[in-house]
Amino acid sequence: MHDGPGRPPEVTDEEILDTFKRSNDPILTASEVADQLTVGRRGILTRLENLEQRGYLRSKKVGGRSTAWWYPGYTSTQPVDPNE
Repeated sequence: MHDGPGRPPEVTDEEILDTFKRSNDPILTASEVADQLTVGRRGILTRLENLEQRGYLRSKKVGGRSTAWWYPGYTSTQPVDPNE
């Protein structure tokens, strides 16, 4: 499903979340996610930010420009509260 302007995304939200679910490392960077998918780092960063706003991922700034992302163990019917 695509609700925004521009062309539809080539990678679904579920595919992005599956990258976290399959990873042996509980924390990933946008570059690490982008390396596993057909989307550039900037595109993935925007998608990760959107998933976090919707409560599906969490993040923390680590250093000047780096962000660590993780999957907090939600179910698709029960996302975590992004305000927690």
